[in-house]
Amino acid sequence: MLDIFNLQGKVALFTGASRGLGKSMAVGLAQAGADVAVVGRHHDQDVLDQISAAGQRAKFYEFDLANIDGIPALVAQVKADFGHIDILVNNAGVQSRHKAAEFPRQDWDFVVGVNMSAVFFMCQEVGKLMLAQGKGKIINIASLLSFQGGLTVPAYAASKGAVAQFTKSLSNEWASQGVNVNGIAPGYMDTDMNTALLADANRSRQILERIPAARWGRPEDMVGAAVYLASNASDYVNGTILTVDGGWMGR
Repeated sequence: MLDIFNLQGKVALFTGASRGLGKSMAVGLAQAGADVAVVGRHHDQDVLDQISAAGQRAKFYEFDLANIDGIPALVAQVKADFGHIDILVNNAGVQSRHKAAEFPRQDWDFVVGVNMSAVFFMCQEVGKLMLAQGKGKIINIASLLSFQGGLTVPAYAASKGAVAQFTKSLSNEWASQGVNVNGIAPGYMDTDMNTALLADANRSRQILERIPAARWGRPEDMVGAAVYLASNASDYVNGTILTVDGGWMGR
């Protein structure tokens, strides 16, 4: 039974793996047998070392996802280096907090560009390869704010809502051709992106009181979902946004 979760011989292209949720998921894919091409703005030797320690090949590609025009060349280079791409995980994301009436245009464009546009065009470029080979797994990291509005994060909410929607749209087109497109919506996680929330004693308490699991999530809580959606175990799962939230959305 466990063989259907085995990723041996697979190549994963993973954005945003240098810390937090991304690092745990990237290492988890390697532990399940995948080689990993790590894409990011900052080189992180530790994640490469952990992938290598799992017995898998790792290579880092320095790339700023705000440079959407550079995505085709990036994907072509990864394919040339690894031979094929079987899994794409779009994890990289940015955040900016301002009241809606004061939200700077520059911050809006940056957040939407990285969180939405770059994710779509990564899907498009890698998707072409997957369609040609007749199989592939795309995992887009969405958010609880794919479903809810949040406070002081209109650009983030807009971008993550869009990610959930075009995940479904791509699935509608590609599922019959062997390409599974799904998403994961993390709940409130104890990571750097939520430092401001964790530091706000009142807001942090309010959040914790709503989580049935009675704790904030941890990066390792994401690994099982990522391996599942990357593996043959999810071959008939299409267009789904899997919440990993301790029960928040069911409350």
